[in-house]
Amino acid sequence: MTKKHHHFILHKPYGYLSQFVNNQTKRKKKMLGELYDFPENTMAIGRLDYASEGLLFLTTDGKVSAEIRSSKYEKEYYLQVDGIITQEAVEKLKNGVEISIEGKKYTTKPGKAFLIDDPKFPLRSQKIRDERHGPTSWVSIIIREGKFRQVRKMTAVVGFPTLRLIRVRIGDIKLGDLEIGGLKKVENFIN
Repeated sequence: MTKKHHHFILHKPYGYLSQFVNNQTKRKKKMLGELYDFPENTMAIGRLDYASEGLLFLTTDGKVSAEIRSSKYEKEYYLQVDGIITQEAVEKLKNGVEISIEGKKYTTKPGKAFLIDDPKFPLRSQKIRDERHGPTSWVSIIIREGKFRQVRKMTAVVGFPTLRLIRVRIGDIKLGDLEIGGLKKVENFIN
């Protein structure tokens, strides 16, 4: 008999770790398991860090996890950045930039990037900042890889540090209007 697996999409809120067990004894951080009573062996695919928000896949199937993390699928992020990002910076993001991964220089693979209007997401639980600190702008970045804090490092290296990061799409699955903290069961992520 084949084991029935469970698959979900979650709009991960700001301030949660993309894990279910706290491996740190000193600091108490919010975990995904505090949001819902997930089935045993549920894992997050393609984690989002503590300060990042948006589309997160959850599954009990390790094979699906490996497939989604592969370079077969585009991952799209909306980023609010410090300052009014220039077209020159956007071109650099498209073509690949040199960042540091675990102390080693790494050039990101070419992807897609373009300016976007403020997507009008609900305010997050911790305020970004106010107008006294200068203007902000929004950019969409689409990549097929996912190194540690890659997208944040990419915007910083072109001179526009990320203030807010929201993953809005993986492959053909979109965050859409799923509310912050919202969960939706899906039959399968991959065809």
